[in-house]
Amino acid sequence: MKQAPPPKVNLDPRILARLVRMLLPYKGMAALALLMILGASLLETAVPLITRHAIDVDIHDADMESLSRTIALYLLVVAGAFLLRFFQQVVTGWIGQAIVVDMRRALYKRVSQMQMGWFDRNPVGQIMTRLTNDVENLNQLFTGGLILIFQDILSLILIVAALFMLDWKLALVLLAVLPPILFATFQFKKLVRQAFRRVRALVGEVNTFLQENITGLAVVRLFRREARNRELFGAINDRLMNENIRTIFYFSVFFPLMEVLGSVAVAAVIWKGGHEVLAGALTFGTLVAFLNYAERFFRPIRDLAEKYNILQSAMAAAERVFEIMDQEPSITGGSIAVRELRGEIEFRNVSFAYEPGVPVIRDLSFHIPAGSSAALVGYTGSGKSTVASLLLRFYEPQSGSILIDGVDLRELKLDELRRRMAIVLQDVFLFSGSVRENIGLGADYDDQRLREAARRVGLLDWIDRQPDGLDHEVNERGQSLSGGQRQLVSFARALAHDPAVLLLDEATSSVDTISEGLIQKAIEELLRDRTSLVIAHRLSTIQNVDHILVLHQGRLVEQGTHRRLMENQGIYHRLWTLQSSSQRHDPLVGPSIPPDEDPPLDASDKDLADDPE
Repeated sequence: MKQAPPPKVNLDPRILARLVRMLLPYKGMAALALLMILGASLLETAVPLITRHAIDVDIHDADMESLSRTIALYLLVVAGAFLLRFFQQVVTGWIGQAIVVDMRRALYKRVSQMQMGWFDRNPVGQIMTRLTNDVENLNQLFTGGLILIFQDILSLILIVAALFMLDWKLALVLLAVLPPILFATFQFKKLVRQAFRRVRALVGEVNTFLQENITGLAVVRLFRREARNRELFGAINDRLMNENIRTIFYFSVFFPLMEVLGSVAVAAVIWKGGHEVLAGALTFGTLVAFLNYAERFFRPIRDLAEKYNILQSAMAAAERVFEIMDQEPSITGGSIAVRELRGEIEFRNVSFAYEPGVPVIRDLSFHIPAGSSAALVGYTGSGKSTVASLLLRFYEPQSGSILIDGVDLRELKLDELRRRMAIVLQDVFLFSGSVRENIGLGADYDDQRLREAARRVGLLDWIDRQPDGLDHEVNERGQSLSGGQRQLVSFARALAHDPAVLLLDEATSSVDTISEGLIQKAIEELLRDRTSLVIAHRLSTIQNVDHILVLHQGRLVEQGTHRRLMENQGIYHRLWTLQSSSQRHDPLVGPSIPPDEDPPLDASDKDLADDPE
């Protein structure tokens, strides 16, 4: 998957301000770090002056006692600077890690609040890159960039002041090299800016490719795509390598060039200063101190250039992170508390499209009385699963309204609404962890409740046969369990949460016929005493539901009981006949009604509770 060239990256003052504001919760520790930086910089600046005193005074006067005191002071100052730098590094490292923890928490919270459509548009690998690599880049900014930039600027100011104090003419000679240094630095920044952005984009592309191909490894092997995918991955890796090499080349030119320019400046200072010493206009100790400062002068300049690179990389990462942070969840809850839920469901003229101009649900209206069971039937693409997603508020309809117990879903508190609803998917998702954790999903249920839920769906015997019982470990996505066992775990999960509304989305279409018998009993237990909406490929599983809704191209075209729909000989009758006559293919993914063919029965907005048997 190729990506568009990255846009130009600038040091956006607004992003920099946001990054600085992230230090505010730790302003006390940040202030302590700045004080230690100030103290260490002052001590380090004093070292060449102590050296000058030792040469020009103590050694010149042959005063060994004074020289000993000067050396002791020298060592004390160096030790003090070392200790301050040590504790400053500890503090800045702690601040960086604390900010990273805060940011990861905030990002995870924001991602978990996103509408499902956002995940349709953003590959998982790209999201993972922002949660991991990009956040880690920001950690480098706070531990080795933002606060330490102040250190380098302060050191540079103190060194320049000391240079002019010692000899302003030599200081001007040294500073004459600044114009070519600034020009080289500007060119370096311009070249490296886009390189960092391209590297970040390609890292996300690599992560996306790996995530997709590891998750879909079975399909890759089945269709013999290994060699082709290795070529594609190699191409992405080569592009990433080339961008990294390009960045390394910029560094390889810039930093040696800084060394050369610095050496030229020092040579000029030695030549000019040597003449002044020989002429008696400058002391030898002053020249030694000046050369010491000259060497230190170029160190913060190099460090600032390096920290600019960290800043550039962090800016690219910050843009990607803040892009997520700035997105408000498009689906928010209302203010009405959901203390109890009877489970009466009503769709009123609901229309929905995943993509503009491509409607999936068209003016859909139906009613499910509280405590009754209903089933959605239709060909693939008719909108069955979309109805379930809309009911759970994973998506928001473009028009119409969805009511539960007579109240619009948008007016109810979202967390409380979903707490009283449950869904069992065809593709059951189990987390790495124990059976207990997968059934409870974080709820503080006791063993009795979990075991009772497992017993009612026929899973308890299997649990008791495991050495660890409820603590039996489940691999990632439940791969250590059979399809039927995964399905029963999901049933026990739904039952343990005791929802008022239960959605079964194609819950038995992916298991064998033997397992279906056990699962069918579990479904009957699940449907008892609650409102339920079943979506099934196998029509034999829904014969006994109270109401059947037949969808075609997003519209309700038939409704009624199994017997009535069979008598009408419409789409439902056709599906039933095709499925009964052939076990070799699923009619819901097989033949379909041509788009221009009129449905066999017009939809009715009549309350399903009034449908005659």
